[in-house]
Parts: sequence; C-alpha cells; structure tokens
Amino acid sequence: MTGSLVTSLLWFVAILAAIPLSLWLLKRTPAGGAAGGNNLMKSVAVLPLSASQRIVAVEVGAGEARRWLLLGVTPSNITTLHEMAPVEGAAPAAAAGPAFAGLLAKLQKQAGRSDAN
Repeated sequence: MTGSLVTSLLWFVAILAAIPLSLWLLKRTPAGGAAGGNNLMKSVAVLPLSASQRIVAVEVGAGEARRWLLLGVTPSNITTLHEMAPVEGAAPAAAAGPAFAGLLAKLQKQAGRSDAN
C-alpha cells in the first residue's frame, strides 16, 4: 500500500513539473509563436477607445512592400480602417511604456497626497 502511494505521489509531482516545462518549451518554438526573426509584422501604435475597442496601427511587410494598416479591433472582429505608406521617424508602440509608467507614478503620488488630507 505504501509503495503504491509513493509511486502515485512521484507521478503526480512529475506531471506538475512537466506542465511549466512544456509551456516554456512551447513558447520557444515556432509553433508556439516564438519570433522567427523575419519580423514581417509589428505594432506601431495602440489607441484604446473603450474597454473592448481600440484602434491599432500595424506595420506589415519589408523593404519597399512595407505598409501601415490602421485596424479597428473589437472582441468580435478586426476591420481595416485605412492603409498607408509608413511614416519615417514615428515612435514604435513599445516606447509608450515608460511614458505610461511615469504617468502612473505621478497619479499614484497625487492619490497618496489626497489620501493624507
């Protein structure tokens, strides 16, 4: 009885350890969505309109075939709103992260001051 309990417990621990390992491996394979290095598509900007709607500018293609697509995104569909040539010198969407973090820190400081009053 004790031997079968230990064996069952070892199998349970092995399966629990295999779950994060398999997710980690899947994340690093092309089938799991890992970057293939060709970068044929990247997000340029995101403008949230509501909790479930946003406008997204996406750059697709490479070289002379590069285009920007302006997409309307909702939970039920994605609609192409406009297509245009890329704008040189535009800041990528990732650059908005530090600005957002700064704004969030400023709002938290203001909220802390108002709570103290």
